[in-house]
Amino acid sequence: MTAPERRYVITFGCPDRTGIIARISGFLADHGGWIVEAAYHTDPDTGWFFTRQVVRADSLPFDAAGLRARFGEVAADLSAESSWQVSDTGERRRAVVLVSKAGHCLYDLLGRVASGELDVDIAAVIGNHESLADITRAHGIPFHHVPFPADGKQEAFEQVRKLVDEHEPHAVVLARFMQILPADLCREWAGRAINIHHSFLPSFIGAKPYHQAHTRGVKLVGATCHYVTADLDAGPIIEQDVIRVDHGDSVEDMVRKGRDIEKVTLARGLRWHLENRVLVHGNRTVVF
Repeated sequence: MTAPERRYVITFGCPDRTGIIARISGFLADHGGWIVEAAYHTDPDTGWFFTRQVVRADSLPFDAAGLRARFGEVAADLSAESSWQVSDTGERRRAVVLVSKAGHCLYDLLGRVASGELDVDIAAVIGNHESLADITRAHGIPFHHVPFPADGKQEAFEQVRKLVDEHEPHAVVLARFMQILPADLCREWAGRAINIHHSFLPSFIGAKPYHQAHTRGVKLVGATCHYVTADLDAGPIIEQDVIRVDHGDSVEDMVRKGRDIEKVTLARGLRWHLENRVLVHGNRTVVF
């Protein structure tokens, strides 16, 4: 199988004005950069410009670090501040997955990674229960059990932090992890921690949301994949999707359909994050 062509991905945001595209493309052309993908968006509400540029690595006379150093001058000229980055597709992406008891999202991610559909190394799975240890280890991935006693959650999160940070992951995936990240971890993992939850929030809060939705007679079940912030389930949204239900569906049918849409939505959002397709501005995202 032929290895994919190595590319550098530039994601960039700055105040909108004339000449931005010319400045970026001119910079790349001056260095022989061969653009193979280019996407642009201007948000009229915020006056902000966004772009994602993909360049053949072999077309440039320097490596990714050299591109970052030189492109930094362009970013400064255009007042991009910290709203830009250069990534290298030759660098393997790593993820750490946090789980509790529900295994549908983890099973799905493991299958996609094993089949090569999702190009990422899952460095470790961390669970506050041991329910998913066997399936994780069957895939050759370390599983770490970190109990969360009611009087020791701070210590448990500190252990989770150490386990995650030793892998320096590009993504921390909360695959139905039923613990609320403390604010300091939300800040530390900002732009990397990804969560998935059902679409019933905020309409059906608390226990048994599917039972509440069934009683109400809802016709759509959905899921939201978003970045984690200190505002519970209110971080920038990466992806959402829905599936229809009807009057003939039982609560169990709705739960099954809900799990199906959660799996697909999480996998799609994680892929876009790993491919540097998601640009965050405030609490909104642009997904190229």
